[in-house]
Amino acid sequence: MSGATAAESDDTRLLDVLDRALGATAGPLRWKALRSGMWAHVRPENGECPQQGWKLHVSATPASAQDVLARALPVLLAGRSTFKFAATRDHVAAMNARNTSRGHSGKFITVYPVDDDEAVRLAAELHVATAGLPGPRILSDRPYGPGSLVHYRYGAFVEVRRITNDGFYAWMILDPDGKPVEDRRGATYTPPPWAVCPFPQDVPPAEGQNETDAADRAESTQKSVTQNGAGNRKSVRIGSRFSVHEAIRHTNKGGVYRATDTETGEAIVIKEGRPHVDVDAKGRDTRDRLRTEARVLEAVETLGIAPRPVALFAQAGHLFLAEEMIPGTSLRQWIADVIGDAGWGPHVPPVLEMGGRLADLMAKAHEAGLIVRDFNPSNIMVRPDGTPVMIDLELALTADDTEREGMRVGTPGYSAPEQMSGAAPDRTADYFALGATLCHVLTGGPPYLLDESTAARPLSERLAEWLAARTLDLDLPGSLAPLLLGLMADEPGHRWTPHRAREALARMSPAAAAGNRETGDGAVEREGGASRAARTPSLERQCRLSVAGIVDQLIATMDPESAETLWPASCVHGAPDPCSLQHGAAGTLGALTRCFEVEAEPRLAPAIAEAGHWILRRLDRDGDRPPGLYFGTAGAAWAVLDAGLALDDAGLVEGALAVADRLPEAVPSPDVTHGTAGLGFAALHLWSRTGQGRFAERALSAADALAEAAEEREGGLDWSTPAAIESKLAGARYYGFAHGISGVGSFLLACAGSVGGDAHRALAARVGETLLDTMIDTGRSAMWAASSGDIATAPYWCHGSAGIGGFLGRLGQATGDGRFRRAAEMSARAVMDNRWRAILGQCHGLAGNGDFLLDMAALTGTERYRDDAWRLAQIILANRAHRDGPVVFPDEQGGVSTSWGDGLGGLLGFLVRLQHGTPRQWTADEATALAAGGTGAEPSIAGRAS
Repeated sequence: MSGATAAESDDTRLLDVLDRALGATAGPLRWKALRSGMWAHVRPENGECPQQGWKLHVSATPASAQDVLARALPVLLAGRSTFKFAATRDHVAAMNARNTSRGHSGKFITVYPVDDDEAVRLAAELHVATAGLPGPRILSDRPYGPGSLVHYRYGAFVEVRRITNDGFYAWMILDPDGKPVEDRRGATYTPPPWAVCPFPQDVPPAEGQNETDAADRAESTQKSVTQNGAGNRKSVRIGSRFSVHEAIRHTNKGGVYRATDTETGEAIVIKEGRPHVDVDAKGRDTRDRLRTEARVLEAVETLGIAPRPVALFAQAGHLFLAEEMIPGTSLRQWIADVIGDAGWGPHVPPVLEMGGRLADLMAKAHEAGLIVRDFNPSNIMVRPDGTPVMIDLELALTADDTEREGMRVGTPGYSAPEQMSGAAPDRTADYFALGATLCHVLTGGPPYLLDESTAARPLSERLAEWLAARTLDLDLPGSLAPLLLGLMADEPGHRWTPHRAREALARMSPAAAAGNRETGDGAVEREGGASRAARTPSLERQCRLSVAGIVDQLIATMDPESAETLWPASCVHGAPDPCSLQHGAAGTLGALTRCFEVEAEPRLAPAIAEAGHWILRRLDRDGDRPPGLYFGTAGAAWAVLDAGLALDDAGLVEGALAVADRLPEAVPSPDVTHGTAGLGFAALHLWSRTGQGRFAERALSAADALAEAAEEREGGLDWSTPAAIESKLAGARYYGFAHGISGVGSFLLACAGSVGGDAHRALAARVGETLLDTMIDTGRSAMWAASSGDIATAPYWCHGSAGIGGFLGRLGQATGDGRFRRAAEMSARAVMDNRWRAILGQCHGLAGNGDFLLDMAALTGTERYRDDAWRLAQIILANRAHRDGPVVFPDEQGGVSTSWGDGLGGLLGFLVRLQHGTPRQWTADEATALAAGGTGAEPSIAGRAS
C-alpha cells in the first residue's frame, strides 16, 4: 500500500484487512492499491474503468467497517472492477456524522463495475456477504434489497466536471446523444430518465436482514413531508396518532417536523433519529441520543424549563420523539429582533433582563441534576412572555446517567475548550456556555475565538479584548465584563456559577455606566449619542501586525504544486472555481498584490508571481468557464494583470491580456458578480491600467447592452437574470450591488465618468431614483429589502445598504444631487447601527462595510467615516488568532478561509486600504480618476495607446 503519509497511517486497521485479502488472492488478476487522501483505491492491473454507469455503494458504521470490508473483499477481488473504500474508521465516522451532506453520507465502499452484468452479480454477492451487519441507508441510492448494505445509483465513474454559470463545479455524465448533463448527487434516488435499471426489483432479504425495507419506508415518509412543505397542508400520518404537515429541517441524522397530535389537537414537534448515523466508539447512534433526550425531558417535565415529552416511538426502523411545540422564537432570533427594534445601545435593558432569566434557567437545570452540554442561542426558545426554554437536549445527561465518559461534543464558540477536547462531562463547562450565550445576548454574536498555537494567549485575555471591542459603544454596568469573564474563566474550577451570575445580574442597572468610557487605546469620542473609537497608535500597530500575520498565513498555505486549488478551498458553498475572485485564487492574489504595491515586501514577490502563473495555467487547463467578474474569468484576468504590472512581469501581463481578449463584451446576466456589469468593470480597469482603447470600447459595448436590456416596471427601472439561464439567479430581481440594480447602476456611472457619456449617467440616475423610491427610511438610517416584497436585509455589500450606499454616494458626487448623498449618509448610519453583526468578511460582513465607510470618507472628505471604519476594524482585529507568525480570523462558519468573499483575502484588502488609503479593489474608481485627470495607476509594461 503506497501513498499514505505518517499521519494518515496511524489507523491501519482497514488497510491491514486489505493487505491480508490481497495476500490470500489466488485469481488470475493482479491488483494495485493506492492511498489518496481519505480513500484507498484498488484496481486490477491493466484494467479499464468505464466513464459512467451503475455504481455500487456499500455502507458501514465505524464499528462495523472492518467486518464489512473483510466480507466484501473476497467478492470484489474475485471480480474485475475497480473499487475504493474509506481508509480509516475516522473517515467512516466523518462520512456518517450528523451534519454530513445527506447526499454523500454512508458511502464506505464504492464499486465501479465494468458493465451491467458485473454490477448485478457483484450487488447480489455483496448483499449476501454483508447480511446482518449494521450500516446507514444511503439516501442518494436505492437499496439492493430489504435491509441491505448494498446500494446502487447511475453516475460518473471517472470525474468529469464543468464549471456552471454560477461558478461552481458540477459533475457530469453524458446522455445517449453524447450531451453532458449534471450528475446530481442529492439526498434522493433520481436516476436519469434514459438509464435502464439492470437490477432485480424484488430481491428477498438475505439471511440476517429484516423482512421489510424499513429504511425505504421511513425515507419515503420523510420525502412526502419534504415535498408537501409549508404551503401544502396535505399531512403524513406517523406513529398512528401524529399528523405531520411540515418539515422544519433535514440533516443527516434525521428530520425535524411540525405535526398535530390527532388525539389531543395539540401542536407537536417530532424529531427523527436515523439508524446507524453518527455512531460513536461504542456503537451508539442518533437513536440512542434521542432516547437520552426523551429521558432528560421526562426528568424535568414538571419544571417548565424544556418541552413536555409526548411520545417516543419507532417506525420503519427509525426512532421518533414527539414533544410539545414551544411557541415563540429562538433566542438567536430574539436577540436580532430586540437589537433591530430597540437599536444598538437601547437594547441593553431587555437583554440584561434576559440574562437573568437565562442564568435562572441553567440554575434550575442543574438543580434537577442535568448537565446540559449544548447551551446556546439556537437551542433555546423564547416564549411570547419572554420565558426562555431549552430545546434539543440530546447531549444532556441526567443524574441517573452512569456512563459519563468524555466526548468531543458541543457547539464551537459556546462550548468550553475542555469539553471540545473530550473531557469528562462537568457542570463547569455549562457555566462557560452560559457566559458565551450571554455574550451573544449582549453583543449580537458569539466569542468565536479560534485555537492559537505555541505561545497561546490565555482565553480570558483574548475574551477581555473581544468584549472591549464589541461593547465599546454601550453604556454598561461596570460589573458586567467581570461577570462574563468569570463565567468563562480559563480554569473550570474558577468559573462563576449560574446562581452567582443571576444574583450579579439582578443588582445591575443599565444606567450604572452612563457617560463616556475609556479603553486602553484612549478617549472615546461622542457624536449624536453614539461613541466611536479614534484611530490610535495601539490600534494601528495591531492592524500592521495582523496584516503581516495574514500575509504569513497566505504564503504558508499556498501550494503552487497542487493541480486543484492554490489555497485550501472551503466547500461550504459547493466546489468553487479555484481561479475565481470570490472563492478562489484571484481575490486572494489581488489582496497580496495590493499589499506589495504599498509596501514592496521582497517575500511577497515570488508568491505573487507563482500565484499569477498558477492561475494562467489553470485557466488554460480548464477551458470553458463562465466569464463573470466575481465567479468567472474576468476577475482572474484582472488579478493576474495587476500582479504582472506590480512585478514588471511581461509574461503575466501578456497572459492576462490574452485571457481578457477572449471575454465577451456582454452576457445575458446583467449583474456585477456574474454578468455584463462585472465584465464592464473589468474592461474599465484594463483600460485604466493599459491605456489600450479596445478595452474602453468593450466597456461602452457593455453599457450599451445594459441600456438595451433595461426594463420599465412598476416601482422603477429594473434588470433581471433571464429565467432560461441555468443559474440559481435565473429570473431573480434584486436591488443590491452584487446581483442587483445598484451594481448595474454603479458600472453605468463609472462608464459615464470615464469613457462613456451623459446617456449612461442619466440611466444610472434613474437607477438611483428607483433605489430612493424603494428605500426603507427608519428615520435615522436607510435600509433595503433584497428584492421587492421582502423585508429589510442586513446592510452588507452583497444585498444591503453598504453596497447600495456606495453607489448612491458616487452618484451624488457625480450629479450633485443631495438626495443621493443623503441616502448614502443614511446607509452609513445603517452600517454603524448594525456593527453588532458578527460576520467579518467582505461579502456580507464588517470588512465590506468598512470599505464602504472608506468610500464615504473619500467621497465626502469627512473624517468621521474613516474613524467609523477604524471602529469596525477594531471589532475585526479582536477576533484574530495567532499561530506562531501567521494570523487567522474566523470565516462565516467559524473555520479559516483564505478567500476574498468571506476569508483572509477580503480582510487583508480592507486592512491594507485602511492603513494606506488606497483605492477600493474591484471597482472602476481608478478609471474614473484617470479620466478626470487624477492620479490613475500607470502601467509599467503595457504601453498607453491613444
